[in-house]
Amino acid sequence: MKKTPILLFLLISTFAFSQILSSKLDKQTLALGEPGILHIHISNLQAKDVLAAPKNELLPFHFEEIKDSISKQADTYDRIIEFAVFDEGKFTIPALDFRINGKLLKTVPYDIEVINTAQKGDQINDIMKNKEVELGVQDYWQLYKWYILGVLILLATIFIIYQLIKYGQRKKSDPVVMTNQTLRELDQLKKKNYIENGNYRLFYVELLDITRNFITKQYRIPADVLLSDDLIDVIKLNNTISPENEKAIEELFLRGDLVKFAKVFPGQQDMQGDFDQMKSFVKNSSKDLEAEQLRTGV
Repeated sequence: MKKTPILLFLLISTFAFSQILSSKLDKQTLALGEPGILHIHISNLQAKDVLAAPKNELLPFHFEEIKDSISKQADTYDRIIEFAVFDEGKFTIPALDFRINGKLLKTVPYDIEVINTAQKGDQINDIMKNKEVELGVQDYWQLYKWYILGVLILLATIFIIYQLIKYGQRKKSDPVVMTNQTLRELDQLKKKNYIENGNYRLFYVELLDITRNFITKQYRIPADVLLSDDLIDVIKLNNTISPENEKAIEELFLRGDLVKFAKVFPGQQDMQGDFDQMKSFVKNSSKDLEAEQLRTGV
């Protein structure tokens, strides 16, 4: 009989110093997407720490946590989880673990049924009727302005590229540009010292090539494909090149053909004279073109 008060005292002490965990689920049947609330409460905490799953990670896979709030006081712990399920069927919230100073407490598990409340054949009505709105010019501009601006920018870019290409082609075909380019080619030929070394064959081959290319581009005469005799006849008929320049070209081509066929062996003086005449012809070609423009009125 003396043991009874002692056992009663121990039992009361145990309950007095133990933590009490309770949980409450507001609904066990939910519609698809309908929010449910799980409330977990721990009392008699005695300022001890509570370890549990982090926020928004307490419930299993099918449960979409909308809100997870934790409130902890010195003696109480409250955690309220608002959730929703978006699949039909029966689901279980298992026993959830909460650890206090190494002591494990578990909630009771809950079975939840999720149903689809929409019935086949239900009529779905709009909240409000659609309105017809008349659009003005300003409205259409706001809708399509970026498309219009994009098209305009694209067209402007194409036009600029076309003008640059056209300008570049015009610059390349400009008489002054062609003259300067040919003079540079003649200077490069001079630096090869063919005249000083008596290498007349290579000298006349390269000099005639430079001359043919210049006449083709500067005077629009197909000198690059015509034989020497035919080229001289075309130049005389064309009447674009001055008589002085015609004579210089004729002498150059006739001598060049004789050299190529080894019928003559020009000296340094003849080679230098032909080079100087060709250089003078190139420099004075712009006068021929100016005279042709005045004659044709172009």
